[in-house]
Amino acid sequence: MEGLYINSSSQDQSYGYSNTTFNYQDYEQKKKLRLILNVVTYIIVAVGLPLTLVAIYSLYSMVRRDHVAPIYLINLLITDILQFCYMIVRVAPNVDEKINFIFIFIYHSAVLASVFFMVCIALERYLVIAHPLWYRCRRTIKSSVVLCVLVWVLSAVSAVLLQFSNHVIRYTLFPVLLLLPFPLLIFFLVGTLKALSASISVPTDEKRRIVGILVLVLLIYTLLFLPKIIWLLKVNNDNTWFLKKYKLRLYFQSSIFIRLSPLADLFLYVFMRKGFIDKLLAYVCCRRMDSNDISSSSV
Repeated sequence: MEGLYINSSSQDQSYGYSNTTFNYQDYEQKKKLRLILNVVTYIIVAVGLPLTLVAIYSLYSMVRRDHVAPIYLINLLITDILQFCYMIVRVAPNVDEKINFIFIFIYHSAVLASVFFMVCIALERYLVIAHPLWYRCRRTIKSSVVLCVLVWVLSAVSAVLLQFSNHVIRYTLFPVLLLLPFPLLIFFLVGTLKALSASISVPTDEKRRIVGILVLVLLIYTLLFLPKIIWLLKVNNDNTWFLKKYKLRLYFQSSIFIRLSPLADLFLYVFMRKGFIDKLLAYVCCRRMDSNDISSSSV
């Protein structure tokens, strides 16, 4: 969660520094880390915003050809656009407090929606492998749009609760909502791997692409979202010496990770497109089979 104020008075007593010395060191560290975060934010927005707009346009052309799968990815990329807008406001000078408050609400909604749409993508890919006939009969653009609307409404309602709740509820509810999809993502990946051999209606290259998407979704969530969740649940509430010493640094590191998630989502677009990624996955699978053959022959 952005804009967190970290109280330094309790840390001052722990280290035995004078208030003046510690506050100066704390201010210098905050200033340095804030500068690094702003530079990273400039790079993320400059690279990610135009690429995301291009990806949305390309995926929209696929939906018009009655492909249902890109709908969830389009909505995920829209959440990334909203996060880019928030980042721009955060680094812009002299922003009005009301505008800042509005964009914090938009940011919380976008982050929650991005995680929920990652679950939708994983669910859709899981159904293609595990229940292909059932899914083929029931998948429609209309049902996908309805699910997307529900995700946006749920995310907006959750963001409202976060904005108007007290400090304790806010710093508990937000990480819990972000943590809920974790077991679902693991279940969809494991279930897909188990059903992979039994599925005969899905082409081999499509199977590889689906598994690649599920693995990538889980990696994005684990590497970029979990550090922020752990910080909110554990580090922010822990008063042990080690965590208190590195609390500020861990906060900025987890903030950089979660700001990188819109860039990582672009790799999902690459996996959704046919062509180069199919050749890459086929090459990886062939290399793995060759290594297995070599090891078995040596035995």
